Amino acid sequence: MGILDAFGSLASSLLAGIVMLAFAILSLFVTVFVVDAAASIAGLNPADGFVVLGATILAGTAILAGGVGFAQPEGE
Repeated sequence: MGILDAFGSLASSLLAGIVMLAFAILSLFVTVFVVDAAASIAGLNPADGFVVLGATILAGTAILAGGVGFAQPEGE
C-alpha cells in the first residue's frame, strides 16, 4: 500500500497546486481592477503596464504573507 499512498499524496499535491494557481490568477485579476479603480478615483491615468505591475506586487505580497504563517520549524 506504500506506492498507492505515494500516488495519492502526489495527486493531492498536484490538485492543491492547481487550485492555488487558479486562486492566484483570480486574485491578480481582482487586484488589477482595484488598482485601476483607485487610480481613477484619484484622478490618475497610469499606463496599463504600471497598473499590472502594481497589482502584481500587491497580489504577490499577499500570497507570500498568507503562506509565511504556515512555515513552522519541525523541532518546535
